[in-house]
Amino acid sequence: MDRLFELAPEFWVAAAETLYMVALTLLIGGFFGLLLGIVLYTTRPGSLLSNKPVFTIVNVVINFFRPIPFIIFIAAVQPFARYVIGTGIGNDALIFALSIASSFAISRIVEQNLLTVSPGVIEAARSMGAGPIRILRTVVLPEALGPLVLGYTFVLVALVDMTAVAGAIGGGGLGAFALTYGYRQFEPAITWAAVILIVVFVQLAQFFGNWLARKIMRR
Repeated sequence: MDRLFELAPEFWVAAAETLYMVALTLLIGGFFGLLLGIVLYTTRPGSLLSNKPVFTIVNVVINFFRPIPFIIFIAAVQPFARYVIGTGIGNDALIFALSIASSFAISRIVEQNLLTVSPGVIEAARSMGAGPIRILRTVVLPEALGPLVLGYTFVLVALVDMTAVAGAIGGGGLGAFALTYGYRQFEPAITWAAVILIVVFVQLAQFFGNWLARKIMRR
């Protein structure tokens, strides 16, 4: 326990790094995942902007990358990260890899939630003369907003877990802190302190996501 108090400054720095990595990844991956999900939804056969070639290409690309285990994905995109952001190690490299991986996962979540919107609502908007873009913006996205919030909450929780591998590429965060000062130095109190704080982060994120989704769906 004394060792934990000695490492308190590093512990809180690691916590801040975890929050930073998760927040930035959710912002970047969430944006591109939303775009990909909308493309999948709108271009699928019979949808608002049906385009089979575009749908097939995007669908195949997502299906190719999405099943790759994240630790392998990090190694695979390291050269690309080095080319784009100038480094293949550290927190920025992890954010880069996380953003790409999460965008593919989020795209499926977005597509699935948009597909839950009742076709009758869309047909009613069409009968009133609304175009595809307007239907998407004023009908489909608002109708699916509550489930989308829950989907993004699920991704947020997964991202907290995925940052634990940051140490594998020289990054920081609570996962790397627990491995470096807890597991490798046989200090279980340090490991459990990191685990407990990660659980607290996850619980707070899930609580806020559930609250926000309920508020949206009650409108």
